[in-house]
Amino acid sequence: MSTRSKPWLWSRSFRFRLMITSVVCILVPAFITLALYNMLTKDAVKEEAVAQSRQKLQLVDGYVSNMFDYMLYIANTVQHNSEMSMILKEIAAGKEYEGENANYEQYTDRMRIINKIENMTVYGDKAYVTILLTNGTSFTNYSSADFNPNLMKEEPWFGKLDDLKGLESLWIGTTPSVFTEHSSPFQISMARTLRAGVKPYGYVVVTIMEQQVNSIFSRLAEGQETLLLDNSGVVLSHLDSERIGSSFRYGKSSDREIISSDIVNSGEGSYILTRHKQTITGWELVSLTPYKEAVFKLNSIFNRIAILQLVSFVVFLLLFIYLLGSFTRPLVRLGKMAETVKRGNLEVRSNIRGNDEIGYLGHSFDLMLEQIKRMIVEVTQTQTRKRKAELAMLQAQINPHFLFNVLNSIRMKVMRKGDLDSAEMISSLSKLLRMTIIQEKGAIPLHEELSTVTDYVKLMNMRQKEGVELKLELSPDTLMLPVPRFFLQPVIENSLIHGLSQQAGTIVITTWSAQEEFFICVADNGKGMDQPALDNFRIKMEQFDEDAGATKESRRNLSGIGITNVCERMRLAFGESFRIEVDSTQGLGTKITMTIPRQEEVIADV
Repeated sequence: MSTRSKPWLWSRSFRFRLMITSVVCILVPAFITLALYNMLTKDAVKEEAVAQSRQKLQLVDGYVSNMFDYMLYIANTVQHNSEMSMILKEIAAGKEYEGENANYEQYTDRMRIINKIENMTVYGDKAYVTILLTNGTSFTNYSSADFNPNLMKEEPWFGKLDDLKGLESLWIGTTPSVFTEHSSPFQISMARTLRAGVKPYGYVVVTIMEQQVNSIFSRLAEGQETLLLDNSGVVLSHLDSERIGSSFRYGKSSDREIISSDIVNSGEGSYILTRHKQTITGWELVSLTPYKEAVFKLNSIFNRIAILQLVSFVVFLLLFIYLLGSFTRPLVRLGKMAETVKRGNLEVRSNIRGNDEIGYLGHSFDLMLEQIKRMIVEVTQTQTRKRKAELAMLQAQINPHFLFNVLNSIRMKVMRKGDLDSAEMISSLSKLLRMTIIQEKGAIPLHEELSTVTDYVKLMNMRQKEGVELKLELSPDTLMLPVPRFFLQPVIENSLIHGLSQQAGTIVITTWSAQEEFFICVADNGKGMDQPALDNFRIKMEQFDEDAGATKESRRNLSGIGITNVCERMRLAFGESFRIEVDSTQGLGTKITMTIPRQEEVIADV
């Protein structure tokens, strides 16, 4: 039968496949990125140019809006300052100055108004403030010799002031400059009505020079044409004063957005047209940026970035291949080590160390080999100990049929002679020996083990001068649980011989269960142990001496299996889940508690 051949790539080594896959995963996205880069660069450049144009116009709008805010601040101060309002209302109402100080009081009131106007304008941009009262009185922060403020009443916009309500302001726009001290040919003004209730008592007009606005254009909007338009699309401010008053060639904005941008074409080329509506005046800031000039720098930047990326990619690719080879070299070494171990050599070591995953893998590989060697030794030792424990059990066996037949014959003869106590003693001995020497089952129910212990205590009570009381406090759900044969008798024997010293006393056996395990507690009220003896006893149970467990104790104990042997058998049967705890107080007694995991299956013969 023919087998399908693997693809060429999968027939290569892992290291080779990893390097090829990594390089392909880098090259393919890189080429796709370069292709998309060429396609999207044009749109990106356009978007960036538009964004820069918007940023410049927003910056210009911030400064221009601050200037218009400053004009509003002056008008608000004149309108809401309580001292100024009181004086202006009194003068507008025809206040009469009488007495010897009449001229002085009139002069003082006028100077108060003028000083407040000058204080408002001393720290900001130059602003011309005019206050006209309905009775013809005027207050200014400039000389009336340069301009008569009452001439403003003849302007066409002055009649609109009486229609204003509350804090409404009239933005007059750009008009020819009337202040000869300034070189600007145009000025921008706003006006507000001063009212006492609903009746006007005066007007305040704040004026700045148009040159103050276009100077912002020249400082912040280099490389683009910037204009200020009114609501009709008429130019209010421009670096070229000849353009002021003309209509903007692209008309007024119909877009409701505060800021918008578009590409427009004219005979001179393409421009980025950006519009920004002002919330204060309702006017509009507009910028025209030549498209070629806007994208030239961006295109050169993108081109330099593309070349830098290409060079960086080539350098990175070569470095990546070199580093990938260095990083995967330990994996190749581990693969060769695995082949050596596969042939049965457990003495080799990789000696690969480091703080990364490969170093951890090499260290774990070496630890695994050490653990395998240790486990082989432990398994061998465990099997040896198990065989020696079984040998200790076999040493106590005799021919069961012969022994039971003889004991039954003796019991029948004793019963015929009427010695029932002796007959019961022989019966208990027969049961005990049957349990001791017959190993047909690896495990028995707990109640059978307790029956054996009961017979054992009966025999010991007949043998001793004073009897020992055995109390059983058993949980019903533990009686059918499987346990190793003859594991409890050495514990009882230890209590009789060492705890009670073959004197009268009480031994209590208590059982209870939990979800995953059950507990057996053997407690006596004998002489107990002091702390050194208790520590020695605990060490003896934890460190099983095979020779002592199989020979010395077999000469002292009836079963030939001492308590340390029991601990070893239980650990072989249940593993590390089995635990035994010993508590003793000198003069009060000893308590041994065994924790045994539940096992419904048959336990191996140990």
